[in-house]
Amino acid sequence: METYSRRWFLGAGTTALVSAAGLTACGSGGPGGSDGTLTAFVYGDDAAKVQAKAVSRFNDSAAAREAKGRVRLEKVPGAEYPAKLRTAMGSPNAPDVFFNWGGGSIRAYQEAGQVLDLTGTIAADPVLKNGFLPSVLASGALGGRAYGIPMRGMQPVILFYNRTLFAEHGLKPPATWDQLLDNNARLKKAGITPFALGGADIWPELMWLEYLVDRIGGPKVFDRIKNGDTAGWGDPAVVKAARTVRELVDGGAFGKGFSSVAYTNGGAPAALAKGKAAMHLMGSWEYSTQLGKFPDFARGHLGWCPFPEFEGGAGDIRNVVGNPTNYWSVNTRTGNKDAALAFLRTCASEQYARELIANGDVPATANADKLLDASPSPEFARFQYRMVREAPAFTLSWDQAVDPDAATPMLTEVNKLFVGKSSPERFVAALKELK
Repeated sequence: METYSRRWFLGAGTTALVSAAGLTACGSGGPGGSDGTLTAFVYGDDAAKVQAKAVSRFNDSAAAREAKGRVRLEKVPGAEYPAKLRTAMGSPNAPDVFFNWGGGSIRAYQEAGQVLDLTGTIAADPVLKNGFLPSVLASGALGGRAYGIPMRGMQPVILFYNRTLFAEHGLKPPATWDQLLDNNARLKKAGITPFALGGADIWPELMWLEYLVDRIGGPKVFDRIKNGDTAGWGDPAVVKAARTVRELVDGGAFGKGFSSVAYTNGGAPAALAKGKAAMHLMGSWEYSTQLGKFPDFARGHLGWCPFPEFEGGAGDIRNVVGNPTNYWSVNTRTGNKDAALAFLRTCASEQYARELIANGDVPATANADKLLDASPSPEFARFQYRMVREAPAFTLSWDQAVDPDAATPMLTEVNKLFVGKSSPERFVAALKELK
């Protein structure tokens, strides 16, 4: 599966998890098998081989013997994952441990009392408390309570740029919004589209709003929304971000045809690689996409930097948005809580981190920095890891953080804002009506 379609699948999968109906516990027993075997559902893509190795290792470990439990990994094809998980969680055959995206993807289960609150367990367990980057661990929370343990690589959104074009035009990566606007004006004058944007997919547009709301108002603005207060969409930072987006669009920052350009078919990455666009705001998977499609450009011309500071804004330039990682969560009805928690601890191990790195991922573990020389792309992996390690806050992608019922209507309103079918004020008013 292509890197970019994998990101799209994750977002679509989260949106597909649409309701809490049928999620109440049923049956008299817990999901664990009578022989102490626990079932773990995992999204069945290529990366699942890392989790398969971890399960095998755990089953042969002293920790498994002490907890009197084993784990059976069930790989669920990506397109089927949300629906199968939803059905299973409402049956006696529910998994003990399950893969998820955090945020809105587990809200229905949390509200139905089906997800184990791990807050106290993490606080009392040095392996879990100190084994992961704090901003990523915190992103698995709902309402300030922890429900997940990081188990895959991180995917922050990064501002990529064409280093060769920048050098030719005497430009520097923008550290402030004024510098970004100056670059924008100089690139347009030179006949170069400042920013590639796959507007046909909509979710790339969302990244601009995510960062602008953070930089203008700080992470607490969206935290309020993520935790269920839709009135938070009326925060002045959201209004300011929407107006800023319209200024960018009207000023030609994305060119004239961005709404017909897609990321999922490679159009936006190609615009950056071929010099038609100078910058591209995208998840960290952009590096792998460029390396696969345009290896010479990726190795010799691709640069990256944080999203710039917004002068006068409340957000820290070190804050990050994107997909912090994926998480393991535990079913409250598990027949062997000790074994489930012992299995979760394996995600903090150095061996687990090494296997993620070998797979091209950047782990969310606290010990990963010293291991990144083994990455297929060490320079970029170190930048990505340090970016997240130093982030005071890591905001989960909005389409994965909000209630799944609201994700598609929200994306529709985002697109209407970008293509000029809605004003910033109407955009905010529409989002406040989402439930």
